[in-house]
Amino acid sequence: MPGPGRDGMLSLGTFPLACGQELAEAHLAYRVFGALAPDRANLVLMPSSYGAWPEDIDWVVGPILDPGRWCVVVVSQFGNGRSSSPSNSAMGLAEEGWIVSHADNVAAQRHLLEEEFGVEAPALIYGWSMGAQQGYHWAVLEPERCQRLLAICGTARTTPHNRLFLLSLRQALTADPAWNGTGFDSEPLRGLRTFALIYASWAASQPYYRTLPLAALGYGSIEAYVEQAWLPLYRRHDPHNLVAMLDTWLACDVAAAAGCGDDLAAALGRITGRVSVVAGRHDLYFPPADCTAEAALIQGAECAVIDSHLGHRTGNPRDDPAVQARLRQAVEALMRR
Repeated sequence: MPGPGRDGMLSLGTFPLACGQELAEAHLAYRVFGALAPDRANLVLMPSSYGAWPEDIDWVVGPILDPGRWCVVVVSQFGNGRSSSPSNSAMGLAEEGWIVSHADNVAAQRHLLEEEFGVEAPALIYGWSMGAQQGYHWAVLEPERCQRLLAICGTARTTPHNRLFLLSLRQALTADPAWNGTGFDSEPLRGLRTFALIYASWAASQPYYRTLPLAALGYGSIEAYVEQAWLPLYRRHDPHNLVAMLDTWLACDVAAAAGCGDDLAAALGRITGRVSVVAGRHDLYFPPADCTAEAALIQGAECAVIDSHLGHRTGNPRDDPAVQARLRQAVEALMRR
């Protein structure tokens, strides 16, 4: 296992957002593993997924991304509570005109790579879920800077079905009595319980739950499993941050960000780097059909489907060495292209 990462914070000053707001004293949090090579050609950028802090996803360094070979930079997206978020800045929610876009995340990450590492074009962007969304925005908005993209269980545009899932999560939180129309007056515990139930039913697959040994794991019921294993994952977050990240996900549309209107093919046609897309066979958020349809619009892109019961978490297989090996192979194959 690699040693602990080195945490850093980049001050961005007053940062303009695509929604028209300006974020005062903006900052971007990141964690670094490995050393930058003298030619600065070994940097791997890993943007965060929904609700993830570096310690949630940096297990990837070692089993999948070798820190002896790569300088891996795990960066927290806006809204996750480590980088600028409603909980630690003047950032508000959509009800007051604040929606962070992935174009904003990419712009901030570009500053990070240039100012802290002297790197204009990372060797690889490795992204799962919302991290993959950010990777697609890098590839389309900064094509000359995106040499390679490994997009895992994510799409460049939020699909209508995925949008319904996100809206149900937002409704669960904002239907809580603690919601005052623009924010929360207290912890929306009732809303968070509903949020956790919805999230758990989508993030893992039907085969996962059919084979989940609840009794052996110490849970008396599936309800107890969600209450004890899932709810704490969201209670640790400020609920304003959960809503802000949902709004970023809802707004994910690389065609709109690129000024291509509704023409996703035109936007993805701008990509010049090498792209590999990985889908999970039972992913309910980003089904293989959605991932492969987008991959077909990218010149030279390769697409693979991993047959795992983990569902969406096929892209975050902390406890599944076999799936980890598949993702490591995907990295190695992409680096040879």
